[in-house]
Amino acid sequence: MSKNRPELKHVYSIPNLLTYARILAVPLIVLCFFVEGRLNGSDFARWSALAIFTIASFTDFLDGYLARMWQQTSAIGRMLDPIADKLLVSACLLLLAADGTIAGWTIWAAITILSREILVSGLREYLAELRVSVPVTWIAKWKTAIQMISIGFLLAGPAGDKVLPYTTEIGLGLLWVAAVITLYTGYDYFRAGLRHVME
Repeated sequence: MSKNRPELKHVYSIPNLLTYARILAVPLIVLCFFVEGRLNGSDFARWSALAIFTIASFTDFLDGYLARMWQQTSAIGRMLDPIADKLLVSACLLLLAADGTIAGWTIWAAITILSREILVSGLREYLAELRVSVPVTWIAKWKTAIQMISIGFLLAGPAGDKVLPYTTEIGLGLLWVAAVITLYTGYDYFRAGLRHVME
């Protein structure tokens, strides 16, 4: 039992609590869009969704930073952190597509991002069985940052357009930039991963 106690303690560490909070943010953002639909496009619901998303996105940086600084990395943290990220991004993209903020050809940018996330997750899971880790590259981190910023602009959407003209268009443009980088990083991951598979 004593060997398991340090890991059990880390389950309730601050970095992991921040990861849990990011997962809980997903239904709250969904609720904001539900309220917006009920209130026929409430600006308050849009700003609330943006505020929750911004805080959740910040915890993505903070939990990893604190875990390394306090040496509180854990197996459950390593497992849940990428899951929380993908849940947050996927839920927001699906909501934005459902309410028409993302429409037309830009749907393909969202599909590209979602497809890459699913494929890379599958590849990582397979490589984990081989005890092979694929490190996150700097360009992948830039992709994530641009992706989060674009989703932030799109969550503000019509409400943001009233404050900053072309808010929605900026978000759509950044989403395409993220999608292009996503294709490159996806290829990079698969090239590195398939090398281990072939070996």
